[in-house]
Amino acid sequence: MEPKIVYYSDILNDEFSDAKIETKKIDENYKYIRKGPFRFLTHIFWYRMVACVIGSWYMRIKFRHKIINKKILKPYKKDAYFIYGNHTQDIADALIPTMVNGYKDTYVIVHPNNVSMPYLGKVTPSMGAIPLPDDIKASKNFIKCIDYRVKGRHVIMIYPEAHIWPYCTFIRPFKDLSFRYPVEYDKPAFCFVNVYKKRKNGKIKIETHVAGPFFADKSLSNKDARLKLRNEIYEEMDKLSKLNEVEVIKYVAKEKAND
Repeated sequence: MEPKIVYYSDILNDEFSDAKIETKKIDENYKYIRKGPFRFLTHIFWYRMVACVIGSWYMRIKFRHKIINKKILKPYKKDAYFIYGNHTQDIADALIPTMVNGYKDTYVIVHPNNVSMPYLGKVTPSMGAIPLPDDIKASKNFIKCIDYRVKGRHVIMIYPEAHIWPYCTFIRPFKDLSFRYPVEYDKPAFCFVNVYKKRKNGKIKIETHVAGPFFADKSLSNKDARLKLRNEIYEEMDKLSKLNEVEVIKYVAKEKAND
């Protein structure tokens, strides 16, 4: 089967998700940290029952999903850590972090779209969504939330590519800004890459390959350490992306297509 051709012009900022969402502004009024018995129970229900259990069955049925090398996380289960992944699915990318980290609470830094959806947007915060802030005051609350989750020994999940490119088989370049967190908090970082494999019936299966840990170089300044960490993780993700066996969508730069 020949792959579908999709042309892109800006590899850093183009978005290919089909979702059409009116994005709400994440300002100082957005409540990042939600406490209380009711919030606790809704988190248990949506995260542990829906995302972990039902989500796991969904991934097995639809994609025959399998996680490779998950055991490397085990020594760090009692501490906070950061994990980075490629962004090539909509629903699956919301579920895979919970499966990689098991029942250890995982909080995902997301685009505000993820908390702006008419109904699901009210659920995603209970599942661990931390939307990016839109102004300085919201940024202070965002950082307090990250700090709170790290002190709680939770996992912070980041998709550094930022935009969804469905079934993309290569790792897009990404900035080093999000790598400040493992540096500043002196916590380990991991990465995973979702790769696409062939099934006997012609359908696609997803394998999630986990790698790490990676540590910040304390001999460098914070700025240089985060860049070095970014490069190390990018190189590992790029290497893992070579395990892809099938290309459902082929992404072609417009300038190359016009040559």
